[in-house]
Parts: sequence; C-alpha cells; structure tokens
Amino acid sequence: MQAQDPSQTSLLRPGSGGARGVFNLWSLGAILIALLVLAPIATVIWLAFNPVENIWPHLTRTTLPRYLSNTLILMLGVGAVTAAVGATTAWLVCMYRFPGARVLEYALLLPLAVPAYVGAYALVDLLEYSGPVQVALREAFGWASARDYWFPRIRSRGFAILVLSAALYPYVYLLARAAFREQSGASYEVARALGSGGLRLFFRVGLPLARPAIAVGVALAMMETVNDYGVVSYFAVQTLTTGIFTVWLSAGNPGGAAQLATVILGLILLLVALERLSRRRQRYFQSARHSRPIEKRRLSGVAGLGAMFACAVPVALGFVVPLGVILWHALQRPDLWLAPGLLRALRHTLVAGGAAAFLAVLAALFLVYGVRLTGRSLPRLLLPFTTIGYAAPGAVLAVGLLIPLAAMDHRLADGIAALTGNDPGLILTGTAFAVVLAYVIRFFAIAQGAVDAAFGRVSPSLPMAAHSLGRGRTGVLTAVYLPLMRGTVGTALLLVFVDCVKELPATLLLRPFNYNTLATLVHEKASTEALTEAAPAAVLIVLVASAAVALLARANR
Repeated sequence: MQAQDPSQTSLLRPGSGGARGVFNLWSLGAILIALLVLAPIATVIWLAFNPVENIWPHLTRTTLPRYLSNTLILMLGVGAVTAAVGATTAWLVCMYRFPGARVLEYALLLPLAVPAYVGAYALVDLLEYSGPVQVALREAFGWASARDYWFPRIRSRGFAILVLSAALYPYVYLLARAAFREQSGASYEVARALGSGGLRLFFRVGLPLARPAIAVGVALAMMETVNDYGVVSYFAVQTLTTGIFTVWLSAGNPGGAAQLATVILGLILLLVALERLSRRRQRYFQSARHSRPIEKRRLSGVAGLGAMFACAVPVALGFVVPLGVILWHALQRPDLWLAPGLLRALRHTLVAGGAAAFLAVLAALFLVYGVRLTGRSLPRLLLPFTTIGYAAPGAVLAVGLLIPLAAMDHRLADGIAALTGNDPGLILTGTAFAVVLAYVIRFFAIAQGAVDAAFGRVSPSLPMAAHSLGRGRTGVLTAVYLPLMRGTVGTALLLVFVDCVKELPATLLLRPFNYNTLATLVHEKASTEALTEAAPAAVLIVLVASAAVALLARANR
C-alpha cells in the first residue's frame, strides 16, 4: 500500500494553465455556488447575534441544558450502535459465505428506504399498551392491566436511539463494505499465516484499514440524528431541533430559533473536526498490479446461522417490521388510497426530489471542476465549507432561508406589480422553490463528496492528454471525466433523491400553504395518532425510496 499523494487529485497544479483568468466562468460559477450554499448558515449566525428579542439568557436557565443533553445522548448512542452494526455486518458479508449471504448483502441497504419517523410510528403501534404484543402477553398470562406486569416505556430516549440506529446504520454499512472490498486479500493471508483469525483478524487488520470509512459513516449517522424531528417529537424527547420548532412556531421568535441553531452548528462543526482529525493522514490506495481479491470463507453450522442472524436482525428492525406494520394498516382501509391529496403529495415529492437531485449534482460538478481548474485560493478555501449544508439540520436551513427569501419575495412582487400593474403573489416562498432550494443546499455535500471522489480517481494523465489534443475545459469534462464518472454521478443522484423523499423538518417549515409531500402528509396524520390514515403515504415513501435504493444497490455490486 502507498500513501495517496494529494497533489494527484487536482486536475492541474496551482499556478499552471488552469489558473489563468481568475474571473473565468468556471471560477466565478464555483464561487457563486459555494456562496449560495453558505448563505443560509451566514443568515442564521447573523440572526443569532442580532435577535429582535434576546431570549438566550432565558434559554440557558431553562430548556437549553435539557435540549443539549438529550441531543448529545442521542448522538453518542446512535453513533455507537451504527458503528457496531454497520461495521460488523459489512465484515460478515465481505469475508464469509453463509446461508442467505447474497440476499442479505443487498437487503442490509433496505432500511435506507424507510424514514426513521415511519419506523417510530410502527414501533409504537406494535409495542404500546393497546398494540398486538402487549395484548398477546396479557391474554397469554392472564394479566388484567399494566399494573400486573412490567413493560419498558416505548416513547423514551432508549427506543429513540434504537429506531434511529435501525434507520441509519446503512450509512456505515455501505462505506465499510466498500472499504473492506477494496482491501487486498494478501493482507489477510499474511495475517492468517501469522496466526490471526476470527476476531483478531477483524480488529487488527480489517478495522484499522476501514476506520476512515467507518468514521465518515458514523459522522453522517450522527448528523442525521441531530437533524431528526419526526422520531424525537413523536417520542417526546426534547432536543435542539424540537426546540427550534417550539421557539420559532410556538413562541414566534426567529432570533431565539437562530440562537438554538447556532448551538447545533457548533456541535456539528466539532463533530466534523473530530472525524477529520481521527482519519488524518490515513488515506491509502491499492495499486492495481498488486491487488488480490479477498477470498471469502464458508461458515456452516452454528457459525453460519449466527452470521445470518446477525445480518437479518438489522434488516428486520429497520425494514421488515416498519413496512409490515404500515402495510397492515394500509390494507385495513383501501378507500384511503383514493383520498384527496395523496396523489398530489406523491407528485410533489417526485418533482421536488427529482429537481433537487438534478440541480445538486449539476452544481456539484460545476463547483468541483471549477475549483480543480483554478489555482486561486478563494474557491479552494470555500470548497470544504460547502459540506456544512449537510451538517446543518433541515430546521437550521429553514431558519436561514425563509426570512431572507420572504423579504426578497415581497420586494420582487412589489417590483413586478409596479411595472405591470399585476400582483404576482409570492413567487419564492409561495411555491415549491424554497423547498427545492433547501433540499439542494441540505444534500449538496452528498453530491459534492461523490463527485470530488470520482474526479480524484481519474488519472491526471488523461485530462492532460486531452488538453494536448486540443480539448478545452468543457471538452475535457464531457469527453474524459463524465464517461468515467457516470456510475458515481448516478449514485449521487439516487442518494440525494432518497434523502429528499424522506426529508421532514425543512419541508414542514418551508412548504407553502396547502402544499404537502408524502413526508409531511405522514407526519400530519401520525402526529394525531391516525396511523391508519398515514399508512398509504408511508407505504408510497417506502416504495419510491426502495426503487431508488434497489438501483443504488445494483450500481454498487
């Protein structure tokens, strides 16, 4: 193995011909895209330091400690569980052959299709006092009431960690599986020859080499935990995100909501810094000349059944049980499939998610390519900060987007009315524009990360050869890079689309009046305990996301 030379990831070295013309289209476009992604964060920080009514002292004395402690406990709990589940299952499917391994390898991705809040609704419906599990226990043992037996409280932090982990472990699994696959089988053969096997092989060889990928997956899961609103609000766990909703919508104080948002940003920036510090100088690539695929070993008997069980349980908790519960409810009332608004919500979801995915990937291509072309410091300095959008929860972005967009909307409408005599209404906040923009900014880091990694895997000699043959910047992109990056670009589109379909907090805060996506429709019904009415929309979310995840699994075979 050889340490990767960071200079090889650039299209052209700084100061070379690619740096000519600081005001060329690619450089300017890259700077504008970066500033657009960063603008909502800057707005949140400005609002936090310039509130109309400063309630920060009141927050610190009353609710902030509770919000902060619950958020930290959820982050740490979900991080630990997703790391253990994701890394273990990835190791098993990459290193061993056991009953059902080929099916489980792809089934382990299916929880990506089930939003965590749907899993929360299903779990409560299944395990609450009037649910089938406790009813069956009372009938089997003759218990008359809850005083006759003990059952864990379902709406609690512990079960919130369980639900979130079941929905988010695929982030770790997907990255860890890719890392294990890329490792050379020769490393494991040497380790076995030296007497390592089983757990020692995992902890001494596999885990250290895959640790950077696992760290990224855990960081993503923890960021999604901070972003969550559906699970924590349904389980009555007060976090910083629920605090933003309470302070903004109930107390009518956007400045206070922005102050809570800055606390979240601080946590996320600390998390990102720790994640990058943990894998500093740990980038490696495997030379193709010396690469040898890992030879899977067969597990039979108890060991094979144990491996199958270890991989099947996360799939059951994250996909089978939630889908089974909501399907059962959906089949109880077939008439609800024809309810007004369901197909409209499906159309809104597909259009908004598809548009956001396309725009995010297109902007990521332009930004990353523009940064690689320029030798100037400003675009390169801005590039890492564009990932903050993904770190910022949807509620934070909503705070940073809605207020400036509303001000722009009123000025735009007044200007058009003065020129034409017709009032066009609210163009930005009265349509899905704000929702799509929030999706693009929120998930831009996914597209940017995938595209940046794909550029880095292309040998620098190829674009140099194209330049020597007379190809310009655009020609190199379309003739060299895009054909080689087609699979990664498709993967980025699918990942962004799946996340857009499931996004709840930003959609709740930014959607125009009477505009529902499937996610907001499910939340509206389930928050009033009408799970049967929420079931058709929840099933459609899972079906749409499952189709995208199936394509993703096929692309990553």
